[in-house]
Amino acid sequence: MSSPWLKTKLNAFEQFAIDVVYGRRDDLPAAIFAAFLQALSYLFKGVVKLRWLLYRKRVLHDQPLGCLVVVVGNLTVGGTGKTPVVEKFARALRDRGRRVAILSRGYKSKAPPLWKKWWYWLTHTQEPPPRIVSDGNEVLLNSEQAGDEPYMLARNLPGVMVLVDKNRVKAGAYAIKQFGCDTLILDDGFQYLPLKGRLNLLLVDKTNPFGNGFTLPRGILREPISHLKRASYVFLTKSNGERDEDLEELIQQHNPGVDVIECSHQPQYLQLLGEPPETEATRQPLEYLAGKRVGAFSGIATPESFEKFLRDLGADIIFARRFLDHYRFVPADFVEIFSAGIEHKVDFIVTTEKDAVRIASDLPCPVPIYYLRLEIDIIHGADDFDEAVGRLCFAASE
Repeated sequence: MSSPWLKTKLNAFEQFAIDVVYGRRDDLPAAIFAAFLQALSYLFKGVVKLRWLLYRKRVLHDQPLGCLVVVVGNLTVGGTGKTPVVEKFARALRDRGRRVAILSRGYKSKAPPLWKKWWYWLTHTQEPPPRIVSDGNEVLLNSEQAGDEPYMLARNLPGVMVLVDKNRVKAGAYAIKQFGCDTLILDDGFQYLPLKGRLNLLLVDKTNPFGNGFTLPRGILREPISHLKRASYVFLTKSNGERDEDLEELIQQHNPGVDVIECSHQPQYLQLLGEPPETEATRQPLEYLAGKRVGAFSGIATPESFEKFLRDLGADIIFARRFLDHYRFVPADFVEIFSAGIEHKVDFIVTTEKDAVRIASDLPCPVPIYYLRLEIDIIHGADDFDEAVGRLCFAASE
């Protein structure tokens, strides 16, 4: 059994499972698999509730670090647009004089070789330190070593430390001791109970708030919807500005009086692949897409939203290639993508910023590749956002 063959089969099964969870298939194999997943879902939900109860009853204890902690996360798996919100919050706190560190688990990052871990354990008495993606001055790891989101945050946030470790208590203590940080942001930390946040910012994707309502693995919920009650603020992401009274009522039902901040992900510009993000000379305005024949590819949880951005900006998508979320591209992928681009005579190819960080900067491009830069725009609740930042800064100064 060859490794490439096995990888292809595993990717196909993963895509099948995702299609079942998101209701994209309704054939008999999908129905049978869905029933199996639903049984597992009830077990998963019970374990999640028990774990939360043990922390709430103080059977299990969180570990305070004597530092301001902000938790940013969601109840679901998949793309809620969390990274731009983390970036916006970290930038706002940094600009108000806080010394900020972002703590991430580094999802799908490449861990150090096992022999290095063994050698460290043999030659040291303490645990290995967290991986430092950025010390605030320099980006020290690539996306494969750090993970896509931590690398993006490090690249876009000079002056902010970014650390990766599954043990974020350890990473937080390291950030405080080594870098003098006074503010910690837990990226994707809503389910990380050992480190309690002063504020819990919960993101809800307005286009698909809670999937089919089931917890993993039958649905996309990591926790029951009732755990909305744990949020200090609720961010409705990917909003089009129109009210969703049913969703608002559901949020208030589980968390009466919580402030809801509504935001949209707004395209900013196109950046030529292989150039630093600050290189304005190789950017193109969004108007550059109008009437252009483009190819598109992405390896994100919701490729539909990315492709809709391109169409709304006037692009004519001639072909689109979709890969699994966090997919690591191989040379054969670009051979196929560039061949399609040349065959269809596209003007250029567009991908997402999250995908761009997984592409070698020296990749030969017979067809230009641009990535679409997105930023958060708060359309309702800007005062609540400023209040949240102000509350943190005031609390930290007490």
